[in-house]
Amino acid sequence: MTSVVRNAAGWARDYLYALRWQVAATLTRTDPRQFLTGELTPIVILPGVYETWRFMMPLIRAMHDRGHPVHVLPVLRRNRRPVDDAAARVVDYLAEQDLRGCVLLAHSKGGLVGKRAMVVDAPTGRVRAMLAVATPFGGSRYGRLMVLPSLRIFSPRSATILALSREHEVNARIVSVYGRFDPHIPEGSELPGAAKNVRLDTGGHFRVLAHPRVIAELIGLSEDPLAVP
Repeated sequence: MTSVVRNAAGWARDYLYALRWQVAATLTRTDPRQFLTGELTPIVILPGVYETWRFMMPLIRAMHDRGHPVHVLPVLRRNRRPVDDAAARVVDYLAEQDLRGCVLLAHSKGGLVGKRAMVVDAPTGRVRAMLAVATPFGGSRYGRLMVLPSLRIFSPRSATILALSREHEVNARIVSVYGRFDPHIPEGSELPGAAKNVRLDTGGHFRVLAHPRVIAELIGLSEDPLAVP
């Protein structure tokens, strides 16, 4: 099988995965407050653009079952707000809930929001680390072609991407996980100076959320005190 055919097949599986969980997210009426119990490290969920927190339900349930309180931010809705605005809301939530030593679990744009929140939060240190899955830290060439502002920010030349790329200090507390091929981010999601860059042996932008390595890395970040500096 050629790489083109393999990538096309992966693209199809990726969108089937996304469709499945978008439908599930629309139909479920799960009350997020049920995930707030637990004595281990708090986990804060940051979904991607046009996604709600329910899109990441399998990971939410898995971490809550291990004893972690899991926080979602309904105020982010489908994460269409500008990154700075969304990050400010995240930081406000951390302060309101008096969360300390928490780990952010982010997908795609959620990783950009999370990194910005970590920069703003640095003086208080409420965020210990972040696991970012398929995040366009360096942008995506497709962002230049987008009409909607909520998607155009992904251009490598956008003010958002350029500003975040200049913020290096928090990178050492971020683990970036991404597939060998991402139809949305052909440049990949490697983050210079990251605590760890994990390139999976599978492809996709959405389907990688279900890869066993994602939950393994999240467990490591949230349960191993030596996982980040």
